[in-house]
Amino acid sequence: MIRNLTLCAALVALVACATGAPSPPVAVDAARAGPVPTKLTGYLPKDALDGKAILPAPAAPDSAQGRAERAMYDETRALEGTPRWKAAIEDNEIWQGGALKRFSCALGKELSEARTPTAWRILHRIELDVRDVGNVPKNHYGRPRPAVGNDKPICIARAEWMKTNASYPSGHAMVGWTWGLLLTELAPERADRLLVAGREMGESRAICGVHYMSDIEAGRTLASGMVARLHAEPAFNADMARARGEIAAAPVAAGCEA
Repeated sequence: MIRNLTLCAALVALVACATGAPSPPVAVDAARAGPVPTKLTGYLPKDALDGKAILPAPAAPDSAQGRAERAMYDETRALEGTPRWKAAIEDNEIWQGGALKRFSCALGKELSEARTPTAWRILHRIELDVRDVGNVPKNHYGRPRPAVGNDKPICIARAEWMKTNASYPSGHAMVGWTWGLLLTELAPERADRLLVAGREMGESRAICGVHYMSDIEAGRTLASGMVARLHAEPAFNADMARARGEIAAAPVAAGCEA
């Protein structure tokens, strides 16, 4: 019952975020919806965490929680075209700048390969760890995404990968929460803004229509465990030490709302 009330409260909060006049539809470049090639690797050994052992099975579709989550998907389709919908589109772009821009603004400093190369490398190596940790429970539980089997609006282009890449847990939510936690370590005075950015990046996946809220919650659980485990890796700790100085010296982030 408590879990269901939490989901309902989340639905109310997400819908309430869509204030103001609707924004024009934003064109989505399908190439920005997936990872780009990289020579980087993650920090963690492949068997560092067993996501399928850590996470419980997702709710059955015909359970009270499953029905509540489906209702949330249906309700949030009404957010199409709103400012919150546009933000969800931008949060989808982990690899080419949308999400990175959000975190730069939350940090108050420019995060880029040119200005903060070590911090940039941390964030991108972490995303590779997310794939390794998150894909095991994704493949094990095989939960279909909410957009599969219907033609309701979602914030990114529909593609065949949505039928084979499972919903639980949300990799974007894992990335967002991990980035929020680690950047808070590097700039604790910006903790509130950074953690809000991490939370909202996860919620964007429900707004977008490509994940259920429990996928997002599961992603945050794995993200928290991953951050704790990362601190046992010498290469990660060395990069974090270097990144503190980089961020302190980085220029103020440009193009951010006050």
